[in-house]
Amino acid sequence: MEESDLVPVITIKSLNKYYGTKQVLKDINLDVYAGQVIGYIGPNGAGKSTTVKILTGLITEYQGVITIKGKALNENIQEIKALMGFVPENADIYDVLTPLEYLDFVGKLYSMEEGHIRERAMKLLTAFGIGSNASQRMDTFSKGMKQKVLLISGIIHNPEIIILDEPLSGLDANAVIMVKELISLLSQEGKTIFYCSHMMDVVEKVSDRILLINNGQIVANGTFDELKQHHGATLEKIFARLTGKDDNNHEAEDIMNALKYYSE
Repeated sequence: MEESDLVPVITIKSLNKYYGTKQVLKDINLDVYAGQVIGYIGPNGAGKSTTVKILTGLITEYQGVITIKGKALNENIQEIKALMGFVPENADIYDVLTPLEYLDFVGKLYSMEEGHIRERAMKLLTAFGIGSNASQRMDTFSKGMKQKVLLISGIIHNPEIIILDEPLSGLDANAVIMVKELISLLSQEGKTIFYCSHMMDVVEKVSDRILLINNGQIVANGTFDELKQHHGATLEKIFARLTGKDDNNHEAEDIMNALKYYSE
């Protein structure tokens, strides 16, 4: 079926957000459908994190209308949160706990049965290659190992909507490949995935649609092929062109010239 025949899982209409007098989101409009992977990209300060915090209920003051599965977000926050999994960027993890203890805590927040939590946690930890560390305190873990636990915490309750903010941070190459494949399989199961990242090559590969936000406004919205047709070149070049950073080569040359100047 065409998108026009479907009911969106997420609808955002005329979303605006101010911090004091500064407007950080400007009239965002968006429909997201079941099974879609949305790549949400933009430079630092463009409004990505604010959008994500609003969708996950961390920010409740905004102008506009957001409905998730037909229900108003601001009127049904707790019910909607139960449908979501969220892996935030730079998240703190309770690293005095073991992965099993931490995942037990997260699972209970989502009202999972204790027996189911432990069984699913062990299966997921094993699948992510850290099953042998399940009872080890996480203050001894590498960044990549902690990131795997965070990823598991975002999907352990089998959510319908998954929001990933830089989910590959700290992961090695094999883990990155595995997560990319996992995203594909989750979307095939009908999960809706909102994926924020600066890694353009990954966004290009995993996303059904790519949204580019700059200065609080969506400046591009389409499949990678559609964006390429309108703007040409790679996603990195499209990103640079639409965010006013087409002169990256000149900036790199300026840096090299500065290094040469100070080394003389």
